[in-house]
Amino acid sequence: MKNLFYTPLTAAPLNNNEIYREVLPQNTELAGYIRCFWGSEKPHRYVKDRPGGSIVVPDTCVDIIYEVDHTANTISGGFCGINDAAFCSRYNGAAGHLISTFAVRFYAWGAYAFSEDSLRDTVNVFLEVPSRFRWLDRLLRQQLFEKCTLAERSRTAEELFLRRMSHQVRSNHVVDQAVGQMVSHRGALSAAGLAGECYISGRQLERLFREYIGITPKKLCNLVRYQFLWNDIFRKPDFHVLDAVCQYGYTDQSHLMREFKRYHTMDIPTAKRYAYHVANIQYISGEEYDNG
Repeated sequence: MKNLFYTPLTAAPLNNNEIYREVLPQNTELAGYIRCFWGSEKPHRYVKDRPGGSIVVPDTCVDIIYEVDHTANTISGGFCGINDAAFCSRYNGAAGHLISTFAVRFYAWGAYAFSEDSLRDTVNVFLEVPSRFRWLDRLLRQQLFEKCTLAERSRTAEELFLRRMSHQVRSNHVVDQAVGQMVSHRGALSAAGLAGECYISGRQLERLFREYIGITPKKLCNLVRYQFLWNDIFRKPDFHVLDAVCQYGYTDQSHLMREFKRYHTMDIPTAKRYAYHVANIQYISGEEYDNG
């Protein structure tokens, strides 16, 4: 799978601190499958969880997330399938314990290459890692005690994925072609139009998407369009809603704003304030965590 030059954003794209940091894959080919590795820079002392948690918006990605409790010597992990709705995430750990987080964030269409089973019925669900990635869980889980920093864990995980790529990955040409068309059109493409671009029936394309990605082509198109829109809103100082309506094929301004709020849980001005507010205060403050 080629790197699609597509960069989905979280609700707080500037969030970057010792508790949450992203590391990009160093291998160019792997970067076509994995958006980033992320987690805590190193183990830190957990004091309390801030009420309300953080907003997680549909980013067209899926995650394998490990929470390591170095005090209790335990690791909990899960596979978070693609989301088509925002939700609130919070950590409920034991006060005073030394903890760390490590996660792999795949593009939604990249995870199937390394999975051992279908991604059908994984929308908005949180499953045990071995249910889809038994090989990775077996090789990576215990190393998370030995490799304690995000840099070490990222290098280790990348080596495991590259080794897997050399001999055993799943692929489907039609799915890859459809995703390429979807991204090149910035999500402004109907399911029927997408099927036509791939010379396949809509029913066949939907069956393949459910199998390899876990979501229908129509829903994924809408999410990709939303992510391109959020990129423009966040990155462009001269962003204008009416221009975006035309560019992304929305019916009108109300349609755009309604769909954005549906996925983001807040309107455009509030979304921008939230993004910069989290970056400014680092949302999880130093009063709640220490590195002792």
